[in-house]
Amino acid sequence: AKTPAGAESIYQIGSLTKQFTAAVILRLQEQKKLGVEDKLSKYFPGYPSGDKITLEHLLTHTSGIHNYTDDGVFMNAEATKSATPAKMLALFKDKPLAFEPGSRYSYSNSGYSLLGYVIEKATGQPYEKIVRQTILQPLRMGSSGFDFVALKNPRKATGYMVLNETAQVPAAVVDSSVSFAAGALYATTGDLYRWHKGLLENKVIGKASQQKSYTPFKEKYGYGCAMDTLHGKRVMMHSGGIFGFSSFVFRVPEDDLCVVLLNNVSNPHLYKIGQDLMAVLYGKPYELPAQRREIGVDAATLAQYVGEYELSPAFRITVTAAGNRLKAQATNQPAFDLFAEKPDFFFLKVVDAQVEFMKGPDGKVEKLILHQNGRSTPGKKVK
Repeated sequence: AKTPAGAESIYQIGSLTKQFTAAVILRLQEQKKLGVEDKLSKYFPGYPSGDKITLEHLLTHTSGIHNYTDDGVFMNAEATKSATPAKMLALFKDKPLAFEPGSRYSYSNSGYSLLGYVIEKATGQPYEKIVRQTILQPLRMGSSGFDFVALKNPRKATGYMVLNETAQVPAAVVDSSVSFAAGALYATTGDLYRWHKGLLENKVIGKASQQKSYTPFKEKYGYGCAMDTLHGKRVMMHSGGIFGFSSFVFRVPEDDLCVVLLNNVSNPHLYKIGQDLMAVLYGKPYELPAQRREIGVDAATLAQYVGEYELSPAFRITVTAAGNRLKAQATNQPAFDLFAEKPDFFFLKVVDAQVEFMKGPDGKVEKLILHQNGRSTPGKKVK
């Protein structure tokens, strides 16, 4: 009820859970209770293709196992209900592999759920208990845990599906038995900073295990974290998204730098915000978010922009004019209003995207540029 958020407000962190699951697997490997080269069939005899899939394939999203969260019917109808491991396995176990294990990268929550079940089989203890004993208690992450539904704490944040001036719609809570080792943790910014420090001080896993974890396998992804270079620094990062919450963590271990972003509404901009915060810390140029303001543009100018623009063979944007407003419709998407910020530069309100129109030497519009997700994609006017 309009309670300000603070460093100890408790948020669901979604897929940031994966780095904890990966760390527990590495800790168990250090203790010789399992190995990342182990075959899945060792823990799940009879699992389809279980002789070809290793724990490392699960850690690196290269197993080819179907991602259960892609099942919209299940996620909409069942994700808020308690589910047995058998029910969860049935969502993906018998679906064909998307590719030969180890050959490609494809993000799979199913793979991380399987790692949680492997942890239980290797230790004879519940996954949540092992995470508490291995990570949360030693690092004094006292506000972190798993069952967000049952959590009674005045610092617990409400997640929202819609949150703006006119509407506030709380989100349903995914049951921790569904998100499990792929996304069930809740935490605070303070606790996630303690996690960063615990890794730096080798309190959870040793240096060799961390180095392995930070070695990209495919598509810049290691064990439970993605790697990139920002401002000349090697960055480990991961995003999280679950009903009503989004999160992002950036870590630069060599400089003891950690940026934690937690949001109690779905937010596609956290990566960009994190990039800009890192730029602030490294004294590099950054952009402060500003409210875009609409200006009026005359109908004759708008008429020049009407047409079809090809951004790729399979993706076009059709621009139409109605009165004093342009609409843009991308392939297989509804039409959305474009609002003019400058006479040749327009923005959308439904997503963070901008469209810029460019003229050729003859003064006629020859292309548009779609600015979205940090990328600028040109589209040639074809009609």
